[in-house]
Order: sequence, then structure tokens, then C-alpha cells
Amino acid sequence: MGTPGFAVPSLRALVESENDVVAVVTKEDKPQGRGRRIIPTPVKVVSEQYNIPVLQPGKIKTDEFYAELKSFKPDLISVAAYGKILPKNILDLPPKGCINVHGSILPKYRGAAPINWAIIRGETITGITTMLMDEGMDTGDMLLTKKMAINNNDTAETLSEKLSVVGAELLIETIRLLKEDKLIPVSQNDPDATYAPMLKKEDGQIDWTKPAEEINNLIRGTYPWPGAFTSYSGKVLKIYKASVTTGHGTPGEILKSDSSGLSVATGDGALDILELQIESGKRLPINTFLLGRKIEEGRILG
Repeated sequence: MGTPGFAVPSLRALVESENDVVAVVTKEDKPQGRGRRIIPTPVKVVSEQYNIPVLQPGKIKTDEFYAELKSFKPDLISVAAYGKILPKNILDLPPKGCINVHGSILPKYRGAAPINWAIIRGETITGITTMLMDEGMDTGDMLLTKKMAINNNDTAETLSEKLSVVGAELLIETIRLLKEDKLIPVSQNDPDATYAPMLKKEDGQIDWTKPAEEINNLIRGTYPWPGAFTSYSGKVLKIYKASVTTGHGTPGEILKSDSSGLSVATGDGALDILELQIESGKRLPINTFLLGRKIEEGRILG
């Protein structure tokens, strides 16, 4: 069970292992982009390449879907970023249980967006946890973990790509140890738990009173969606890339706007804006952007 690109390496690893993938469950195809074309999920695309039956239930808490799933007689269900909460009857269906590949070192960052929130909150270490699923939100017993450093230039996109590969390796190792009866489930320490709720569009709004480091983390952690944004002259200004620099002024004040770049004051330090997009415009590197548009020094963003 999986939906986005994060789940694809796990699926490929399972198919190319000695295990028999009898079916794949993914979310429904959705309209995307300006043309609102119906786009299959990344997991569905790969499943069809391998000629694996694909199930895309609108609702999973139905007798019909349970009966369909049961007909495949799964020994094990592996889950990677599927995007829906599994009910108890599905969790209890496979004799070997349901194993989830989660993008954090549990119990930190339980929830839908662990990779984004780890970057936004300034973590320097994250990783993958495989766990036995229960009815809670990422509360099941942990099986294996592997840590990974978060680089200063990592975005949610680049970190997700790296973690997806680690997740696939850890899933195969988890299943191997499960078969050999060598897995020792470990309970999570609930008091240490932190949460990573699903991102909303407004989570990308920049608060210039915050320190430059925090704002830069927000820009990296919300890329590619929902994206960090502010406003200039009544228009939305999306910021895709920045770097922390020195400088001080009123938070949001444009300290420098010339051929050498664009610098904005924050609550502590300043940000050099490296890549951005004005409403109705194209995404551009800052030097190209400033060739075609004047941004006045002293103006306040937001």
C-alpha cells in the first residue's frame, strides 16, 4: 500500500526480491496541474509496469474492499505513505501483520509529513523506522531504524528521495528478519512523541519576525509543496531558495536590491533571496528576476 514517489523504491525492492507481490493498493487518480488532467499515482504507474493488480478504493472501510483484499490471501501488508488510516479488520487480516515504512526516527514526527516538519523545525538528524502498525497514528511497535543526516541544502523533496531509498532497504531487511523469526518489536516511548501533521497551504506563509535560520528552514521544508510565500505590492511572492546572511532592519524590510542580489531583514539576521516567483510570473534566479522588475529598498514584504 503506497501512493507518492516516496513509496516507489519500496515497491520496486519488494518486486525484485524473493517475495511475491500479489496486489498493490494506492489512492485514487486525481486531477492535477492547470489542465486538471487525471494523473495516476506514482505507485500505480510502477505497478502497471510490473503487471501487478492495482486496487484504488475511494473508501477502505467497506465490506466490499475488505472482501477484495481478503481474496488475495496476503501473508503480510507493507505500507509506505499510503495516505489513509487502516481499520482494525485490515490490520488483522494478514497473519504476519502490517508493516509501515515511516520517514522519521519514531516516536518523533508521527503523522503525515515527518520529512517536511523535521526540516522546518531545524532537525539535523532524521531517518527511517519500520514498525508494526496498530490503530493509532504511527504508534505501533518499532522494528528497525536507520538514521540519516539532514544536509543544510536539503529540501523536503531531496530528503524524501534519499529516505525513500533507505526505506526500501530497511523494509526488505525487516521482512527477511521476520521470516527468520529474528525481529524484536520495541514499544515506543509515548512521552517523547512529537507530531508532523499534514501540511496546509497557509503553513508556507513567511513570518519575517522569526530568525533568518527558521525562515530558511521553512523555505526548504515546504518545497515543493505548499511552498514558502510572502507578498510584495499586493502580489504573492513565492520564495524557492534563500541563504542566511548578516544584516538588520525592520523584519521583512528589503535591505538590498541591486545587481548583486536581494537581501531581506528578519527578526534575527537577514536572508539573501536566491530564487523566486512573483504572482503571474515565472520562477527565476534572483539576478534574472531583478533585470525585469524593480524591487525597492526599504519596502516591507508581507
